[in-house]
Amino acid sequence: MSRLFVNLIFQVTGKVTWGTSGRPPLFTVPPVSLAHVQTAGKKDYIDLPVLNEDELDEQFVRGSGPGGQATNKTSNCVVLRHIPTGIVVKCHQTRSVETNRKRARQIMREKLEVTYKGEESDILKNKKESIQRKQDKRKKANENLEKKRLFKEALMTDSKPGDDRG
Repeated sequence: MSRLFVNLIFQVTGKVTWGTSGRPPLFTVPPVSLAHVQTAGKKDYIDLPVLNEDELDEQFVRGSGPGGQATNKTSNCVVLRHIPTGIVVKCHQTRSVETNRKRARQIMREKLEVTYKGEESDILKNKKESIQRKQDKRKKANENLEKKRLFKEALMTDSKPGDDRG
């Protein structure tokens, strides 16, 4: 089948099947829903609370830190305050105001979830799992280093000069 014909079949039916009739299809493309498109490419998709813009107080202040004049003279640092809870987020990760606004809102959503759900928050659970994985990895690395050290010591004691074990 030609590529144009396959694309035309998919646009009309939503499925592409190859094979003869009476046999199960060899290749089927399921229709894609909006939910799959929104979560595509996101490793740990967490359903965060929706921000109400009426509950936010947004200010743009001068940034600080490395970057010299480009950072110190422009007001591209976003300070976002959630009025009902009093949570304040300050974001100055990039030189772009729009990017900082988006990131500040994302951070605010994460903080609100932690505030509302507490210990049941997916963010806290993921963070605790990550910390536990790092600790396990460090413990395993230290155990391996200790095994190597003991192995080298055993080799050194076996091959000391003056030993007549040969």
